[in-house]
Amino acid sequence: MAALGNLRAILVVRDFRRLFGVRLAGQFGDGLLQAALATFVLFSPERQPTAASVAGAFAVLFLPYSLVGPFAGVFLDEWRRRQVLVYANLLRGALVIAVAALVWARHDGLDLAVSVLLVLGVARFVLAGVAASLPHVVDGPLLVTANALTPTAGTIAAAIGGLVGVGIRAISGGGDTGSVVVLACAIASYVIASVIAATLPKDRLGPNEDTVRNSFLGVLQGLGDGFRQLVGHPVAGRAVVVVIVQRIAFGALTVLGLLLIRNTFNPAGDPDAALGQFALVTGAAALGALLGAILTPGRVRRMGYVPWTVIAVGQAAPLVPLGVLAGMYLPALWPLLGAAISLGFANQAAKVASDTLIQREIDDDYLGRVFSLFDVAVNVALVLGIVAVAFTSPESGIAPWAVIGVTVLIAANATWYHGVGAKGRERRQSRG
Repeated sequence: MAALGNLRAILVVRDFRRLFGVRLAGQFGDGLLQAALATFVLFSPERQPTAASVAGAFAVLFLPYSLVGPFAGVFLDEWRRRQVLVYANLLRGALVIAVAALVWARHDGLDLAVSVLLVLGVARFVLAGVAASLPHVVDGPLLVTANALTPTAGTIAAAIGGLVGVGIRAISGGGDTGSVVVLACAIASYVIASVIAATLPKDRLGPNEDTVRNSFLGVLQGLGDGFRQLVGHPVAGRAVVVVIVQRIAFGALTVLGLLLIRNTFNPAGDPDAALGQFALVTGAAALGALLGAILTPGRVRRMGYVPWTVIAVGQAAPLVPLGVLAGMYLPALWPLLGAAISLGFANQAAKVASDTLIQREIDDDYLGRVFSLFDVAVNVALVLGIVAVAFTSPESGIAPWAVIGVTVLIAANATWYHGVGAKGRERRQSRG
């Protein structure tokens, strides 16, 4: 009841609603953009995805969030954040015009990749700006609610944008023309986000004159400080390692699933059926992640962080390979759905437990630096898993050796964490 009361209280705040609207509109546009990119590069009748195109597409989608994010604060502490939100959203709308022109001309090479990287880099800048602006529109216990609501709602908005983008493309006749229509809708979303930001007073979002300024060198030093904190606090450090290893596995299996669905389960001339099936698998992984997020808080209170994480990760070791191998050789989609639920559950349960252990172990003065490093490491690990499998698997996606390798990785991860956890203080802390 208290949580619902806080939610109602922050939604009453006019400037919070405006800032919230900026995030929702912008991330809805990001979902449209990602749908257009995926359909153009990976699910187009004119193109059969290769290892390079799969690895490149996912790297373009995830790396900007890692490489740009830690440095965004350097500028956000120097410029008026309201102006950043206004002009950065207009900038990414303009950049998407360039992306649409390349798609219309059927360019799917380096020029398209660079253009999309620029758009997503600016997107990461906008997200950091919204996060830095929240304390200027809400405070006290309401800030905790705002910090929980905005990223969750933004992620949902991006997912909805992706699904809407798939629908718009189908209604528009599919193909590259449909992708261009989706990109036009993304441009409109970014313009709407800019207009909403412009309704905020110019100085409403800071920075204040007493804000501590940082530099590029300072950011690098901060990441180094975060690494040293994790080394000096092995309970938190081990929890981070578990999540990183799971993300490598997730990236590897994402590529296998995509290749199987696109090149084996469906004929090359029917990319729309493949796109629908991949959306189902993605939804199954999201369902598993939701279950992991719901169950983990109660389970760790009863069992402890390490025992619960070991169980959550360990269940994926038999279930994921069974599902993926069955999907390969039947061939059938439904075993992949089960594997996706299992893997999504394992990853999210480990992430929730890891986040909490970091917050308990690391001093508040260093939390920002540690989580910044964590964010970079998790996304880089995801891309590493994608690249490793994309360049070593056949385009059919039938690669049992890769499944066995990922299975060994997951099982070793759970076994290692079970062993080292007994030497730490997690069990005592979980009962504290």
